[in-house]
Order: sequence, then structure tokens, then C-alpha cells
Amino acid sequence: MHDTGTGSTGNTAQPSRRTVLAATAGVTAALAAAGPAHAAAPDDSQLRALVSRMTLQEKVGQLFVMRVYGHSATAPDQADIDANLKEIGVRTAAELLAKYRVGGIIYFAWAHNTREPHQIADLSNGIQKASLELPRGLPVLISTDQEHGIVARVGKPATLFPGAMAVGAGGSRSDARALGRIAGAELRAMGIRQDYSPVADVNVNPANPVIGVRSFGADPRAVSALVAAEVAGYQGSGVAATAKHFPGHGDTNVDSHTGFPTITHSRELWEKLDAPPFRAAIAAGIDSIMTAHLMVPALDDSGDPATLSRPILTGILRERLGYDGVVVTDSLGMEGVRSKYGDARVPVLALKAGVDQLLNPPDLDLAWNAVLTAVREGELTEDRLDTSVLRVLRLKSKLGLFRSPYVGQGGVDRTVGTRAHLAAADRIAERTTTLLVNEGRLLPLSRRRYPKVLVVGADPASPSGTTGPPTGVLAGALGELGFTATALSTGTAPSAATIAKAVAAAREADAVVVATYNVTAGSGQKALVEQLVATGRPVVAVAIRNPYDVAQLPSAPACLAAYSWTDVELRSAARVIAGRVKPRGKLPVPVQRADDPEQVLYPVGYGLSY
Repeated sequence: MHDTGTGSTGNTAQPSRRTVLAATAGVTAALAAAGPAHAAAPDDSQLRALVSRMTLQEKVGQLFVMRVYGHSATAPDQADIDANLKEIGVRTAAELLAKYRVGGIIYFAWAHNTREPHQIADLSNGIQKASLELPRGLPVLISTDQEHGIVARVGKPATLFPGAMAVGAGGSRSDARALGRIAGAELRAMGIRQDYSPVADVNVNPANPVIGVRSFGADPRAVSALVAAEVAGYQGSGVAATAKHFPGHGDTNVDSHTGFPTITHSRELWEKLDAPPFRAAIAAGIDSIMTAHLMVPALDDSGDPATLSRPILTGILRERLGYDGVVVTDSLGMEGVRSKYGDARVPVLALKAGVDQLLNPPDLDLAWNAVLTAVREGELTEDRLDTSVLRVLRLKSKLGLFRSPYVGQGGVDRTVGTRAHLAAADRIAERTTTLLVNEGRLLPLSRRRYPKVLVVGADPASPSGTTGPPTGVLAGALGELGFTATALSTGTAPSAATIAKAVAAAREADAVVVATYNVTAGSGQKALVEQLVATGRPVVAVAIRNPYDVAQLPSAPACLAAYSWTDVELRSAARVIAGRVKPRGKLPVPVQRADDPEQVLYPVGYGLSY
């Protein structure tokens, strides 16, 4: 669910210099007490002194990153006030900060935090102001999931790039670095300083329901190189990158949002397959690493999820891999971390395991008080909290939040969704589209021979605030390229009547483009393609999510993999179909035969061109 509508921001005025100085006075005074105040970021001794002056409640708060509804920190819409009261017991972000002193806030489109870039900047400023005006107030680390592709919380007019598997198909480290650099600059301009990206999972399971095209691919070396490049891009722009989901979520057929997955890899296989991208991220200086809510018996046979596993987070991540940055949990509202222990135990066990940031608990009051009680009763020491608080403050200092917590509207105008950034996204996308089948050299499609094109197929909801629906975007892009193109949505499970309607329309066209979405052996999508091919019209199938669709479509004379149904990837596919650009993408995952999954139909690195 992604709300990209615009509206009143509620706190549109940029803070004045006087307001900024007043709001940061508490931090400045605290730092000055530890030594001479400098314009530069506080050093470690100053940060340690800051921690020593914090109350226990303030320390506990710094460890939480929480959602909050509303487009404004102080004046959200009434529906968002009601949602906040129901879920958190506060009315606004400002009240959340005052009550719990949380160290971070995460933005979601469904929480109405990300309507448009200027509003996002205003919300970020309002959050910083509300926190800094509190006694001993500290800047807030604002985060979001901006992976690009099928997971993004900030939509148009911000620049949206191809997702990870598409970037994997492009195989360019410079493109991955450019993506991180541009996307990071845009996030920073809106006041978002921590991005839960890149995905470092090596996707080796075609049935993976939660990672899939969010991964760069199935080759750990290729994934490692692209992870490191994207990290360099994001962090070079002053945004903390986050490698996820440690120790690796690429080989599961269970979604940890709704179940508790188990990874059956041996320790040796984990070292070869899952560990390399995280090692590469650490070598690249990654600021934060996110945990996975899954069980890996070869790494910890206790039955605990990795998020709550001291052998995994401290024994392997901290001690074996030498990582001393911030460790953040995946959302604590996910079933994978809630299935074994209650919501009051989870945050305490996560901290005991080695976590620093507790992300989005379902019941903040319960979780916050559970940590407080654990310290008061001796299960957790205050020194243990101090270690994590110091890591969080170090990251805030590195990101410049003590020196410059606010953003300006001019920076939004200069940075977000600029023509140059949008053009870069298009260029990167053009290097990702992968041509898998091209019988009789059907592609590129000739406008003179096939002027009238019908676009049919699946129309899943727009994944990231892009225009959608996919059939409409494809038809529009083909129209701009000189074809007469019409769109007919047939859905992900077309009925016999819907297929008949599409077949009738195809007979009036010169060629047909079919957008497919996770085709299975008995699906209506497969029947749709077969019946369209039977009309005798040339059919071009475009897999708009998983590239594995091609194995189910042996009758289609041309097949492309776009890896996502965002505008930028669909426009690239249209340009490839029309011959404006040559297909250059290479499969980053193998595609197995539909009738014999033990046999590879198309290997990693496969891809045709013109």
C-alpha cells in the first residue's frame, strides 16, 4: 500500500536560525560539559560523556526505531491521530518523542509519512525540532526501506531505480554505485539518513516468496561486488546503508512476515554462499546490518531466530566477522520473531543477543517497559545499554546529525527527482532488460510491419509509488515510440471469459505484448499466452517480476525479463522491444526447466542481444 497523494503538510515553514539554535542548545551544552564545543562532529569522549548524563529511560528510548502515522510531526490528519492513539498511545510524532525518547523513526507510505518530497522534508524537520527541544534532546535517526524495484517507500517525483535483481542483470558496479549515490543524495535532502538497503541475500531458491527479485542474484561473488558498490554510493552521499538480512534470507520458501523460516545450509555452505556479501559490506564500511527472523540450525541449534541468537549476532557477526557497527532488527512485528517468545521478551532477548536498534515493535509501550524492567531487575546491565547507545550516537554523529539536523526546501528542489537523476535511472535500466527468447528474430518489433500492438497481462498494484498499471505503462511507452498501442488488463489469474476477450482483441492487432507475473504450470496466465500464440499473431512475453516465468512459456516466440513492474523498468523493456536500445542484461539467477527442476534451462549469465 503506497499513498503518493499530495496535501497540506501541517508544518511547512522551515525552522529559522533562531529556532535551530534554540533546539540544539541542549545537545551543545551536553557536549560542552564533556570538553570544548567544536563545529566539528563530537568525538568519542564527548559522546561517552553524553551517554553518562542520560537517564535510563532516555537510553532505553535511543534503542527503539518506531513507526508513527502522519504527514506532520505536530499536526497530522485526524485519521492518523486516531491510528497513533490506537497503536502507540500518543497523538503525534512529537508526543511519541516526548513520551518514549525514541532514537529513530521509520517512514512508510502506508503511514502517510511520504506524500511528496517537500512534505517529507518538513516532517523530518518537525521530528528533529520536537526531539531537540526536549531536555537533553538528541537528533533523531530517520530511516526507511528504499530498496528500489518492488520495495520503496518514497515514490514519484523522487527518482526510482531498477531493483536489485535488475541491477544484478546489468552487472555493473559503477551503476550500483551511481544508484546508491543518487538515491542517497535524494533521501538525505528529505531528511532520511538511514536506508534499509541493499539486500545482501543470495537468492538461490526460485520459490522464495519474500526476497526473490529484491536480491542481486544467485552468485555470491557477483552479489558481494554489487552490495559493496551500492554501500559506497549511499554512504558517500551521507546516508547509512544497511545490509540485510543477516545471516542470509536467500534460500527459504517461507515469508518471515507471516511464518518462521528455517535455513538448512551447513556451516560450510553458509560460509561459501550466504556470508560473502555481508563480509563485502563490512569491508566496505557498512554503517548498519539488519537481522533476519529465521532459524539457521547449523549456526545456532537452540531453535531461536537469528535476531535473538547470541551465537549468530555476537559470536559470528561481531567476533568472527569483526563488525562493530549498528545492528538493527528487522521489524519486530513480523511473525518470524514473534512465534517463539512473547512481545515483551523479544526486545530483551534481541539486546542480549547483540542488537543495537529495535525496529518497529507491535506494542512500543510493552517493549520499552520490558527493556526498562530487564535493566532494573538485573537481566540486562546498564553498561550493555550504554554500548548500543554509543553505537547509535556514533552513527548519528558520523551522519552529521549533531551539526546539521535540518534540511532545506532548496535542497529538495536541487536534488530530488532532477532531470539528470531521472535520466541516470533510465540509462541504468536500459542495461538490465534481459532477452531470453527471440525466435525468428521477431525482436526488435518493426513499427512498419506491426504498427498496431495490443498490451495485455497482469496488473499488480504499483510497488513503489510509480504510475502503473503495468499494461498501461507499457502501452504508453510503446505509443511514444511510434506504435499504436492499446492496453487490456487480464490480471494475474485470467478467467476463460477474460482470455476469450483478449484473444478477440488480439485478432484486431498486428502483435501482442503480454506482461506476466509469477506464472505457474496451471495458471490462467499460461493459458492466456498459449491461446494468444494460437491466433498466429506475434507474441512478446515480458516477465514483470520473476524471470522464472520463461520456463512456463515455451510457446512464446519472444520473452524478456524486466525484473519489476516499476515505470523505469517497463519503459526500458518497451525501448528494447522497439529496438531503440539493444538488450544487454544477463540472467543473475539460473532458470530451471518447468518439467524437470533439476535441469537448468538458462544458466546464470545467459542473455541474447540484437
